[in-house]
Amino acid sequence: MHDLPGIVITGAAGRMGQTLIKAVSDSDAMRLIGVLERPGHAWIGQDIGVAMGGAEMGITVGDDPLEAFASAQAVIDFTAPVATVAHAAIAAQARIVHVIGTTGMDEAELAKIAAAARHATIIRAGNMTLGVNLLTLLTKKVAEALDEDFDIEIVEAHHHHKVDAPSGTALMLGEAAAAGRGVALEDVSDRGRDGISGARKRGNIGFHAIRGGDIAGEHDVIFAAPGERIVLRHIATDRSIFARGALRAALWGQGRDPGEYDMLDVLGLN
Repeated sequence: MHDLPGIVITGAAGRMGQTLIKAVSDSDAMRLIGVLERPGHAWIGQDIGVAMGGAEMGITVGDDPLEAFASAQAVIDFTAPVATVAHAAIAAQARIVHVIGTTGMDEAELAKIAAAARHATIIRAGNMTLGVNLLTLLTKKVAEALDEDFDIEIVEAHHHHKVDAPSGTALMLGEAAAAGRGVALEDVSDRGRDGISGARKRGNIGFHAIRGGDIAGEHDVIFAAPGERIVLRHIATDRSIFARGALRAALWGQGRDPGEYDMLDVLGLN
C-alpha cells in the first residue's frame, strides 16, 4: 500500500474537494495522505471522514501545505487563484506533481505557475474530462475549416456558487477556436453584451455565462452562418468526472520531467 503515490487534496471542504477525497479513497492506484483547508476553517483539526459526515478516515484536516507536501507524491488543487499560486511554489520546492483545476487566474498568476513549472511537474487544465478535451480539439478543427462567415459563440452554464466567468472550460474552447482561426483570443474576445451594443463584429468570438441551481457544467460552441448552424456540445451531469480526470493526471505525472502540461498531454491527444 505504501508503494502507491501519496496524494494531498486542497480545499477539502469544497464540493470538488470532497469529491476528490472520495475518489482518492476509493482508488486502488493511490492513497490519500493529507487534506488541507485555509487557516481558521472550522474543519481544521477534525478527522476528514467525520467532517464530511461519515466514518473516521484517520486523516486530520490541516492548514500547513509545507508539512503536507513533504511526504506526498502529488497534490490535487481545485481552490482559488491566490491559494493555488502559493501551493505551486511549495509543490515545486517539494518536487511533487501539482494537478491544477483552479480557474480564473490572471496573467501575473499564470506567470508564477509557469515559473514553478521550471522545477516541478504541473498539469493545469480548465477542464479535466476526456469529453471536453475532445471537444477542444473538435472546436479547433472546425474553426480551421470555416471562414469568418461563421460567427463563433461560446455559451456555458454552471451552478450558482461558481465565482468566475467565463468558465475555464469556455476559455479553453475560445483559445482553441482562436488558434484554429490563427488569431489571439484577446484580440477577438467579445463578452457581456448589454443594451445597444451595436452589430456583431465579424471574426469575434462571443462568450455568455449562465449561473443557476446545481448545474455541473454545460458548454456549447456555436458556429453560425446565414442559413445554417453547427453546434458542438458537452454536458456534465456529475462532477466526479472531473475528479477521475484529475486522478488520472496525478498518476500520469509521476516521473515526468518538470514542465507545464495539460490534459491533452495526459490523454495522449497532443
